Amino acid sequence: MAGKQAKVLSTREITQMLTHIKGTRYPQRNKVMLLLSVKAGLRAKEISNLTWAMLTDASGQVSDTLHLPDNSSKGKSGRIIPLNAQLKEALINLQQMVSRTPEHYVIKSERGVKMLPGAIAVWFGDVFKALRLDGCSSHSGRRTFVTNAAKKIIEAGGSLRDVQQLAGHASLQMTQSYIEGDCEAKRKVVDMI
Repeated sequence: MAGKQAKVLSTREITQMLTHIKGTRYPQRNKVMLLLSVKAGLRAKEISNLTWAMLTDASGQVSDTLHLPDNSSKGKSGRIIPLNAQLKEALINLQQMVSRTPEHYVIKSERGVKMLPGAIAVWFGDVFKALRLDGCSSHSGRRTFVTNAAKKIIEAGGSLRDVQQLAGHASLQMTQSYIEGDCEAKRKVVDMI
């Protein structure tokens, strides 16, 4: 995939992945990894560095937002991301199964230690390979999140700047490079003119 952007996932492909994950060894953890990618736009490094303190309120309950500090990201891409309802539910379910200590990592390997970014990228690659989803990588979920957010932001009363902030990009130009075009939307808008 050198030089090519990761493929944006369709709703059908995400559903296919969620179904596949149910049959894996750690289905709840794996579901959270997928949803952190497609519903919060996190990079593999950010998924790896995520601790319960970034997701929970003072009483230890999963809150409505994810607080990602700069040092858990690419240095200057820390941000606050509202939690999607499906992701929040998956996090609550996972939290009930694991240690809830604030400094503990959310995504752990089978040995109970932090799952490294490379291992997360390999996990995504294995799922894509098993489902024969060509052109996908661990960055596909992030591109999917940014593309979907860009499509919906106007309906929500926001702008592309809001999508940029959700993605943690330094520039709008970078955010725009993540957004996949939509032929059907282009046809509709031309018909509206």
